[in-house]
Amino acid sequence: MEDSNTREKILKGAAGLFMKYGVRSISMDDIARHLSVSKKTLYQHFADKEDIVTLVFRELLEENQREMEEAHRLAVNAIDELARLSTCMKKNVEEMNTSLLFDLQKYYPKAWAVWQDFKQRCVYESIKRNVDQGIAEGNYRPEVNAEIVSIMRMALVEITFDDKTFPLDKFKFAEVQMQIFDHFVYGVVTEQGKKLYEKCREFKPAEIVNR
Repeated sequence: MEDSNTREKILKGAAGLFMKYGVRSISMDDIARHLSVSKKTLYQHFADKEDIVTLVFRELLEENQREMEEAHRLAVNAIDELARLSTCMKKNVEEMNTSLLFDLQKYYPKAWAVWQDFKQRCVYESIKRNVDQGIAEGNYRPEVNAEIVSIMRMALVEITFDDKTFPLDKFKFAEVQMQIFDHFVYGVVTEQGKKLYEKCREFKPAEIVNR
């Protein structure tokens, strides 16, 4: 039990550091110092830093998946689901260092593979299902190609992490994410869906009714 608690403590502490400062800039020494443990303790539980990074992001993505599933379960329609997801997304990106995704892609291939799997297995399927549902409800335009807009949406999420495209001295990361999210929504909704989305922006998701 003690070993299990120590392992979880390390993962939780490392996750906090990675989210705040990025992955590349945090060393095993930093993690040990932050948790007041020895490096020997870290290596008793994990093979190396990449092992920690991979497990941290697997847990973070599993939490994201639970949030997505909960939003779908509680939503009364596709627009309501988007409103719930946008609330979760805003909270998550406000706590996230923008270098995370590109650090993974360049320096941590195992963790990057975890993200790629999650993106294809969970994010793509969630977006596509939502678009198909929205079309069936009359909230999204019937001519929208669910596969194309789902792939586009995933690509737009990734590009927001590129500080060459959106330099941090000029753009706020959370604002970029929310602007692109709005752009996606307005690109697929019907007039009925637009009105419902505007209602979402005025009230909490729980207050939205299916119209």
